[in-house]
Amino acid sequence: MADQLKLMCILAHPDDESLGTGGVLARYAAEGVETYLVTATRGERGWFGAAEDNPGLESLGKMRESELRAAADILGIREVIFLDYIDGELDQANPTEIIDTIAQHIRRVGPQVVITFDPFGAYGHPDHIAISQFTAAAVVAAAHCDDAGPWPAHRVTKLYYFAEMTANLNIYEDAFGELAMNIDGEERRATAWPDWAITTQVDTAAYWQQVWQAVQQHRTQLPGFAALQQLPDAIHRRLWGTQTYYRAFSLVNGGRETETDLFEGLRQPQPESA
Repeated sequence: MADQLKLMCILAHPDDESLGTGGVLARYAAEGVETYLVTATRGERGWFGAAEDNPGLESLGKMRESELRAAADILGIREVIFLDYIDGELDQANPTEIIDTIAQHIRRVGPQVVITFDPFGAYGHPDHIAISQFTAAAVVAAAHCDDAGPWPAHRVTKLYYFAEMTANLNIYEDAFGELAMNIDGEERRATAWPDWAITTQVDTAAYWQQVWQAVQQHRTQLPGFAALQQLPDAIHRRLWGTQTYYRAFSLVNGGRETETDLFEGLRQPQPESA
C-alpha cells in the first residue's frame, strides 16, 4: 500500500466515540488503518447521579477523560486529542479559533477519511451540531495553502456523517428513553435518516463485543446506560454490528450503490493471483 490509510473521528463528548463510531474504529484499527479521535469537550456536564454528589466541572471532566482514554485503548485508537472546550458551550466557541485548531490537526495527521455528526446533531444536541459545522469548515480550511501553521495543506478525500436508521434509533430509545432536548423553548428529537439516503453500511459484527466493552468504560455514564446493560446479546449485535453513514462528499467515488467500506476508492488494487 503506497499510502497509510488514516481515519479521523471529530466528535463532541467522551462516549460519542464508542456509542457512535466504536464499530468502525475497532474494525479499521484491526485492519491496520491508523485511527485518530478529536474530542471537543470532556463532557463536564454529563452527570447522572444525585445533584449533591456532582464532583463539579473540572473533576468530572478529568474522570470522563480517563474513561475515554480507557475506551480508546480497547478500540485501538492511535491518538486521542482534546480541544479543551466546555460541555454545553461548544456552539459559543470562537469559530475562527476552533476551525483553525481542527484544521491544524487534520493537516498534521493527514487522514483520508473524516467522520463527524450529521447536521441534525443526532437528536438536536447543540454541541453535536456545532462540531459537525466546525468539522466541515475545518476540512475546507485544511486544504488551503497558507502560512498559519507548521504543516502543509492537506485535502481530506472523504467526509462522512453519522446516519442512524430508524431501527437502531428505536433500540436506543427503548434503552435510554426518548432522545429529546428542549432548546430555546422548542423540543428537539432524534432524527433518523431514511433508508434510501444511507450511502455507506459497514459490517462491524466481528467487533460488537469490543465496542460494548469500550462503552462500559464510561462508568460515570452507566446510570444512563442501565437499560442498555439489560439488553440481550442479540440486540447488542444489532446495535454495534452494522454502522451506517451518509457520504457528505468523496473525491474518489460516487453513485447510488451502497458502499461497504469507508475507504472505497482509496485502497490499492490487489495483484491478481497467477
